[in-house]
Amino acid sequence: MNQVPKSAAAVAESARWRQASGSIVAAAAFVGALGPSTSFAQVAPTSLPVQGSDWHYTATIYGYLPSVSGTSSFPADGSGTRLNLDASILDKLKVFAMATAGAHNGTWGVFTDVIYLKFQASQSASRDFTIGNVGLPADASAAFDWEMKGTAWTLAGEYRVASAPSFTVDVLAGTRLLDTRQHLRWNIAGSIGPLDPQSRSGEIATSQSTWDAIVGVKGRYAFGEDRKWSVPFYLDAGAGESQYTLQAAGGLAYQFGWGEITAMWRYLRYDLKSSSALQDVRFSGPLIGATFRW
Repeated sequence: MNQVPKSAAAVAESARWRQASGSIVAAAAFVGALGPSTSFAQVAPTSLPVQGSDWHYTATIYGYLPSVSGTSSFPADGSGTRLNLDASILDKLKVFAMATAGAHNGTWGVFTDVIYLKFQASQSASRDFTIGNVGLPADASAAFDWEMKGTAWTLAGEYRVASAPSFTVDVLAGTRLLDTRQHLRWNIAGSIGPLDPQSRSGEIATSQSTWDAIVGVKGRYAFGEDRKWSVPFYLDAGAGESQYTLQAAGGLAYQFGWGEITAMWRYLRYDLKSSSALQDVRFSGPLIGATFRW
């Protein structure tokens, strides 16, 4: 049977169809390969970013209501006698501002955390102080007006050592700055021991900045339906210009489509050098924050 020769136009049209069909098959194969990873990304909780080469970012704003305790030592007179004040009287938080931001790419990440606090208190007939190294005379008491402003800034890199749909664990290393400013006015009644009589009342302002290297661990464990609930935790310790510093936090978080709400208890402690105006300080209290992820 004789075949009818195809025209040049028909041959060209047939080639175009074969090329289009190949493109459709290739596109279908690509979508099929992408499908499982896309589905996993949709069901994976955003608090546990899927491993990959893309950067994941977080930003948290939160309120922190700590109590404060510690010891401050002020040069009360020119002879070197110091007025040592128990910071437990400083229990009135006036101003706070706090935020955290982070970025994570695969197993590596970086984060920063800033806390600004201002405490202010007035107390009369107080005996929460000592004069020099001889203690407090029996009939001594004082009126104090005390203010402390402080900033704690943490900057660290992190490396993910464990990752699963329900948990992550990162080790971290970095630095933390504690910057404090104190302003004290005092008026002492009764015996004043070795203190110069002219220093029975006075006023002084001090400031100090302390840098420390820190190492630690942070992570979370997710549970419940779709793993919307999780238990975040954080721990670091370090030393440098202070004798040592320690920070710990833990709590409970709930995941939403846009991010999560977290309630935690946070503890921050510094033991500083004996010559420092602020010799030791501890912040401890609850916080609640909103974390946004993208």
